[in-house]
This record gives sequence, C-alpha cells and structure tokens, in this order.
Amino acid sequence: MKLDHIFDSLSIRAEPFALCEIEGVCRVTLKPEAAVTLHYVLSGHGTISIANNEPIPIEAGSLVLVPALQRHEVRNNDTFAAPKPECRPAELQLRHVLEVAEDDPSPDTRILALCAHVTIGLEGASNVVELIREPMVFHRCEESVLNPIVTGLLRELSTPTIGSRAMVRALLLQATIEMLRRRALSGDSALHWMAALRDPVLWRALRLLLDNPGGAHTVQSLADVSGVSRSVFAQRFADAYGSGPMQLLRELRMQRAANLLGTTDIPVKRIAEMVGFSSRSAFTRQFETKTGLAPREYRKSRVPG
Repeated sequence: MKLDHIFDSLSIRAEPFALCEIEGVCRVTLKPEAAVTLHYVLSGHGTISIANNEPIPIEAGSLVLVPALQRHEVRNNDTFAAPKPECRPAELQLRHVLEVAEDDPSPDTRILALCAHVTIGLEGASNVVELIREPMVFHRCEESVLNPIVTGLLRELSTPTIGSRAMVRALLLQATIEMLRRRALSGDSALHWMAALRDPVLWRALRLLLDNPGGAHTVQSLADVSGVSRSVFAQRFADAYGSGPMQLLRELRMQRAANLLGTTDIPVKRIAEMVGFSSRSAFTRQFETKTGLAPREYRKSRVPG
C-alpha cells in the first residue's frame, strides 16, 4: 500500500477538549492521557517537555502530537505576544485551563493553546495513531497553510456561533492532516507505523494487535496469521516499525487499560484480565512503570474536579 493510498483510507478525528492559557513565567504539568493529545499553539512562545526528551520550542502555529500515556509540561517563557481576542471556551463546551504567574503578568505575555484528542482509523482498525511512540512536532513557516487555520480557530473561539464547534473540529482535522503528510514526507521516525501499513503481510498482524490487544499473542502466532516464518516476520516487523511486536503489544495493552480506567468503573482486576494479564500485581507494576501512577491513582486522577 502506497502512502498516498494510506492517507486516502484514513479516517481522522480530532476532538477538542480544552483551551489552555498560561500567563507569565510559569509551567504547567499535564497528566498522562489514554489517548494521543494534540496541542495547537495559537499565540505566545515557550517550550513543551515530553517524558525524557529535550524541551521543544513552541510558538504560534506549532502543533505537537504527544503519544498516549506520556506526562508532559508546557512552559511559558513570558516573551511578548501580540494581543489576541478573548476566547469563550465554555460556549464551545471546552474546559478552560488557566495558569497565572504570581507576579500578575500582562495578558499580552500568554501562551494560548487548543488541546484535542486525536484518533485515526484505517480499514476497520481503530486508533492507529496510538502507534506513535515519539513526540511529533510541526512548526508553521511564513507561507504555511497553517496561518489561516490559526486565524480561523481564533475567530471561532472568540465569537462562537451556530456550528462553531464543528468548524473547530474541521480546522483541527485540516491541521492534523497537514502535519502528518509533512512529517511522513520528511521520514519522521514517529511514523514508523505507516511503513508497516504499506506491507500487507505486516498489516494483518498489526490489525490483529490493534483490534484485540488482550489476546494471547506470540511472535509465532502473529507470524502464522501473516503467512510467513517466525524469523521473517520478526525481521520485517522490526525493519518497518522499529521495534519487535511484543514491545508494541505491551504499549497497546497499557493504552487500552488506561482508557478503561478513565471511562468505566470496571474493577482493576477485571481490566488486567481484559488486556492480557493473569496477575493483577504484574499488571499494576507495568502500568505504574508506564504512567507513574498505580491503576487506582490513575482512575482517581481522571475524575473531574
């Protein structure tokens, strides 16, 4: 499957959930999310730090895709930003996250960012974008197609009217596609999964992992589904995706568990079984290693307020 055909088959959804404002020299630590998170900076300058990676400079027009279950921190450098219209997120059913430095800074020194959960599906498999394990960053340039998108988003956020939430989703969708195709063309390592999707042999196994991460999968069983030997499958998977299938499986299981913990009241022991663990203690250890929180703590952190 060629990359162009992959894009043609993608079903992409960007669901905005918050408008974040950071005023003055301060930093905001964001909890790990079960879904991939997109931060689209509408104004200001600063940095975003994700897991153990070096801080990434951000400015108006920057898009940052944060892999699932990665804690990250946004810092405002308090550099001058052109005044922006006051936004009305409540009318768009968005959470308003406001952090203000103690020295009561000028409102012209704020970072304003629209935050969304991103999902991508292909040929019936859901959440393909959850395969991204590395941060993905895209910055606009002087003639970037993102420039009018920023303007459009600010307009919808400051003067919401009928259809504004749908328009915000559509603009975020356009920005997401632009970022994905530019990063794919540049060979971004965060898009290894696209190389795997181009191989029909690997796609059969990849789809099985995505659809049923709790299954009793082994390298041999995945090779059997793919119709090749174990050694051939393991090598082709590593070449295309950058790691072995069992490492990917562990990550998909943690993402699935985090989603269940955050959206249901299913007991932790049952969730552990659903994502392929026979031992609740083993599940708890791996989940805490991945997120920094025990399953019960993670569930409590998802409760609003």
